[in-house]
Amino acid sequence: MTSTIFIVFTLLISSSYVNAIEFDYCVADPSLPHGPTGYACKDPSKVTTEDFTYSGLRTPGNSSNIFKFGVSYAFVSQFPALNGLGLSMVRADIEVGGAGPIHTHRSSELILVTEGTIIAGFIDTNSKPFYKKLQAGDMFIIPPTLEHFQVNVGNTRAVVYAAYNSPNPGVQAVPISLFKNDLPTDIIQKISLLDEAQIAKLKKAFGGTN
Repeated sequence: MTSTIFIVFTLLISSSYVNAIEFDYCVADPSLPHGPTGYACKDPSKVTTEDFTYSGLRTPGNSSNIFKFGVSYAFVSQFPALNGLGLSMVRADIEVGGAGPIHTHRSSELILVTEGTIIAGFIDTNSKPFYKKLQAGDMFIIPPTLEHFQVNVGNTRAVVYAAYNSPNPGVQAVPISLFKNDLPTDIIQKISLLDEAQIAKLKKAFGGTN
């Protein structure tokens, strides 16, 4: 009896899963409204092989900035075929002495180092850091929403590819969030314990005001 129930239950799950897949794909149509569930689908009759091909990660990210860190994105807004598929990627180029500033995403992140040597890590909600020196061929997993970073500790440029379990994982870099806006200095002092001179320096670096 138990085995019969198990078989029926398995068939129901399998059947439900198959029925849940109603379309082969839903290539995003950026010209239509974008909501919390993603983009509307492009007319299938207008979808071509080119929609499923993206070459944007061939190009290094622009690392001419204070962090010496550049990113090339393959999110759904750049690669519309990712719409509804639950995945995306980026390429990060980190110059010697550079770093990916501490930041968060809405999804998990799996990184793969292809060139150079970095230290990658994250900090959990108990303020415990997890970090490791990585070389070409090494991977590192970062759980969703946790603050994390990458630092080039080698003597050559580092190249890292990251995959996400979301077509639009978003990114929020802590330094940019604090200092590239008009949040008043006195509030930043209270929430960061930085002094006014330090805040002014960082606002100037990131283009913040007030």
